Amino acid sequence: MKNLGEPCVLEDRVCTECGECDLCDLDPTKQCNNCFQCIEPLDGDFAEIGIDDILLTENTDTVSRPKGHSYKLRP
Repeated sequence: MKNLGEPCVLEDRVCTECGECDLCDLDPTKQCNNCFQCIEPLDGDFAEIGIDDILLTENTDTVSRPKGHSYKLRP
């Protein structure tokens, strides 16, 4: 679960710590225990997880160095 005030991973709002992102996809009445039964197995040696979207954010925070130098942080 995200922390209160961070962006929600499911809705377009800030996190309210509702816990909905921690619910099981197969049985919404229980908390996800990372059993991976919701992932469809492949015929080969590997399993895959489908990616719907990639979110890119710009982080403009800087870190000040003692000698007056500053560096941009990358996410």
